[in-house]
Amino acid sequence: MEIQDLKIDLNIAKKAAKESGKFLLKNKKKLNKDLQSIQKDTKLLADIESESLIKDIIATQSKYPILAEEAGKSVNDLGDTFWVIDPLDGTANYNRGIPICCVSIGLVKNMKPILGVIYDFNNDLIYTGDKFSNLSLMNDEPIKVSNKINKDDSVLITGLPHHTDYSSKSLGKMIKDMQTWKKVRMIGSAAIASCYIASGKAERYQEKGVYLWDIIAGAAIVESAGGTADILNLRENFQVDVVFSNLKN
Repeated sequence: MEIQDLKIDLNIAKKAAKESGKFLLKNKKKLNKDLQSIQKDTKLLADIESESLIKDIIATQSKYPILAEEAGKSVNDLGDTFWVIDPLDGTANYNRGIPICCVSIGLVKNMKPILGVIYDFNNDLIYTGDKFSNLSLMNDEPIKVSNKINKDDSVLITGLPHHTDYSSKSLGKMIKDMQTWKKVRMIGSAAIASCYIASGKAERYQEKGVYLWDIIAGAAIVESAGGTADILNLRENFQVDVVFSNLKN
C-alpha cells in the first residue's frame, strides 16, 4: 500500500467520522430510540443510522470491503485489507446523556491496524493515527503517550463488557490488579479510552471480551503516538482482549 493511498483513505475516514458524528449530535432526540437492551447491551436507532451513513461514504470512495458492528461483513471474504467501523462507541453513554462516546473507523491489513480515526463529537475532537507517518493527531495537533513509569503514579482505564465473567474469582483478580494503580477509571467507551492513552491522559487501557470494531482505530492511534497496542485472543465473532499502554506500564 502506497503512502499516498493511505492519505486518501485517512481523509475518507475523517470525512465519514465527522459527518456521522455531527449527524448523531444534531439528531439525538430522534436517534436515541432503544431498539434492543438485553444482557447489559444497548442498541439504538443511532447505531443503525450512523453506520448506514458511514458505509455510504466509504463504499463510494474506497475499494476496500467493510466489517461493521451492526451489519457485519460487506462481503463474505474480507481479504487482507478492510475497514472496521463502530458507528457509535459508547451507546449506553449516548443513550443516558453521558458525553463520552464517539465514532470509530479503522483500516486493517493482515489483521494489523494501519490507520484509525476517532471522532469525539461531543467535544469536537478528531483523533487520527497511521502506520506510515507514525504520527497521532488531535485536531491536527501532535499527541504522545505519557512518560509515567510507576503504577502508583499512573491511571488505568478498564471496563466490564456485557459478556464479562462476574464470578468472584474473576472479579477478585481484577480488583487485586486495580489496587496497584493510583487511579482506575471505567468510562464506557473503548475508543475514547484509546484516545486517552494516546494523548497521555492515562497510562494503560485493558479489557477482555471487547470487539474488534471497538478498538482497532484506537490501536492505530496509540501505536502512532508511541505506545503499544496488544490485541489478543481473536475469536470467530471478532471478540478480543486488549492491552494498550504507554510502553512503560
